[in-house]
Amino acid sequence: MTARRKRVLRLVGSAVVTGLCLAYIVWQIDVSRTVRILGDASPWWFLGAVAIMVFTVPAMAWRWQQLLAARGIHDRLPWLLRAYFTAYTAGQILPTSIGGDAMRIFETSRRHPGKGGPIAGSILLERALGGAATLVLAAIGFVLAIGRYDVGAYLWVELAFVLGSIGLGIVLFSKRARRPLRTLVPGLRVVRVERPLRAVYEGIHGYRDHGGLMVRVAGLTLGLQAVRVLAIWAAARAVGVDLSPRPFYVMGPLLFLVMLVPFTVNGLAVREAFFVSFLGGLGVDKSAAFATGFLFFLVTVALSLPGAVVLGSEWLRAARLAPAGPEPDGP
Repeated sequence: MTARRKRVLRLVGSAVVTGLCLAYIVWQIDVSRTVRILGDASPWWFLGAVAIMVFTVPAMAWRWQQLLAARGIHDRLPWLLRAYFTAYTAGQILPTSIGGDAMRIFETSRRHPGKGGPIAGSILLERALGGAATLVLAAIGFVLAIGRYDVGAYLWVELAFVLGSIGLGIVLFSKRARRPLRTLVPGLRVVRVERPLRAVYEGIHGYRDHGGLMVRVAGLTLGLQAVRVLAIWAAARAVGVDLSPRPFYVMGPLLFLVMLVPFTVNGLAVREAFFVSFLGGLGVDKSAAFATGFLFFLVTVALSLPGAVVLGSEWLRAARLAPAGPEPDGP
């Protein structure tokens, strides 16, 4: 299959998923009521949600700095912070957070030639640790919600993620797994992905020799994810959804995991459909549930604004420094 055909199929698939989610949303909500709810949203709760997301980014950049340093890649925290914010900007126009990760890999690899594998490994390891942390939070949230909220329908989804994460961890870090993985090499060479996949695998596998760092980073990731769930709760409070944070510690981790899958550009419609389904199952008015999802989308847009300012200023500076074209010939 040619690259162009794959791209077309991916676009068609994304359009189909978006259309189905939009149809589900329109079927479930009262549009005029939703508009009124959004118009009456509390700006203070919204700004609180934005502040939670923004103020966790420096800790995430520091975490990335530690992972890079463990593989002999040293960079300044301000630049890594800049890379995080510009990645959020890229995520607004590329498929979910994966697009932002690709931008971080590309830009950082340009700063450190020949280190593409370890750099990609550090970023994918961040994602893996984030997924593991969300599963821990989901389990804690479920225990807290027993007897209070009906969330049983989502346990199968969580179980699938748990099993998948355990299997992925074994593949990436077990030395015994290397032998059966070698059987995949001929097939991967045929489709010309063996070299990049090997580089990423080696980049992640190398962290098995840094056990102490992994424990510290995993603990930090768990704390960051726990704080970020409160941003979803704050968005819900902004539109009048009167639930305690407890059910959001079941919903939030699942939302973070769903948003990792590049169904649509920036999770369009998938995110809102998830909010309607989950919160609607807890007795929340479905128009208010959709408004919560849309407001959380605006939170992510606000999170991308610092990166947009950085990219815009860098473009203007480059344009000013660019050499002028040749003088036009005289008459």
